[in-house]
Amino acid sequence: MPRAFVVVLDSVGCGGAPDAEAFGDAGANTLGHIAQACALGQADQGRAGPLRLPVLDRLGLGAAIKLASGMTAPGLGAIPTGLWGAATELSRGKDTPSGHWELAGVPVPWDWTYFPRQVPAFPPELTSKVCDLAGTDGILGNCHSGGVAIIDRFGAEHLRTGWPICYTSADSVFQIAAHETAFGLERLHKLCADLAPHLHAMRVGRVIARPFVGTDGNFTRTHHRRDYAIAPPAPTLCDWVSNSGRAVHAVGKISDIFSGQGITHSHKGKDDAALCNHLLRLVESAEDGALTFCNLVEFDSLYGHPRDVAGYARALERFDKVAGQMLDRLRPGDMAIFTADHGNDPTAPGSDHTRERVPVLVAGQGAGQIGHCGFVDVAASVADHLGVPAQGPGRSFLP
Repeated sequence: MPRAFVVVLDSVGCGGAPDAEAFGDAGANTLGHIAQACALGQADQGRAGPLRLPVLDRLGLGAAIKLASGMTAPGLGAIPTGLWGAATELSRGKDTPSGHWELAGVPVPWDWTYFPRQVPAFPPELTSKVCDLAGTDGILGNCHSGGVAIIDRFGAEHLRTGWPICYTSADSVFQIAAHETAFGLERLHKLCADLAPHLHAMRVGRVIARPFVGTDGNFTRTHHRRDYAIAPPAPTLCDWVSNSGRAVHAVGKISDIFSGQGITHSHKGKDDAALCNHLLRLVESAEDGALTFCNLVEFDSLYGHPRDVAGYARALERFDKVAGQMLDRLRPGDMAIFTADHGNDPTAPGSDHTRERVPVLVAGQGAGQIGHCGFVDVAASVADHLGVPAQGPGRSFLP
């Protein structure tokens, strides 16, 4: 029985979203602008020269960028040997749940709740709820912030008062940072789990536990992050496959994004290198007929949000080697899809995600142009390949 591997390179967009201007992202192009910066010698920290992605480019990456945005990305001009195209999102968001759910066949049918860019950012009743659940007299933060910056700013006061650090971003999220030892890791996870139903009822997509360790001036976030996401509004690709009696392997934060629904095995790791090891192992060991669904978050979290162009380029080049190893290990009949959930152009102003189309690169199904497609078509195509019933609005792009 054929197997399928869907690898989401978190935030690796390719520009050209038709509604980008409505999101304040006109002209954003994560891959295109990184390639331009590399060609101009503006991303030579830890690497040098043009962006080198021979494996992904041979599948059609450069062609997908040009299709999506009209840009000819320097260094990415290979003649495609795989199926390739560019996908456009319908959901009214540029966040993790919206992108992943729609890739899994379910567009988001509601508008997310976002917190305003003011201080305090949260309504008093929400702050009171956090205090009641945490057993504290107050919270710290109560604003928009990056995760590292908020810990540096409030970490010492958190250690002194015991109050949780609560913050948000341009996404529909409520994040709580707390010291693993002083506040307690289990206590932080329980606080987020207990708070999640209240936030989900408000249509806030995720409550995220952000533990850290260290002392003032030397705080470090740990890999014990946990996301408490609202459940998808309908059965997704994961459910379609698992309900057909097949295995669904979730690598990285996929299980969190789908609230565990339809997941039969979850594989976590402290970083993308560990997740790539899981991915390569599963290419060799996953069961016949199985779906492996992988998210690699560090493109987004370590390089997109901090606007680190060189770091993003290094991460892309590292993964290209992993993609080559992965393709070498595919069995006859297997299909691998490399795509993304949104953009996060590291050359754009600010630190938020960017509304973009995403590349769709398919190995194991011959060569040819998919053209423009929808996020939902990824799910329909995987279902088609695996021979399971598809329940979403997508259409298969497989030949």
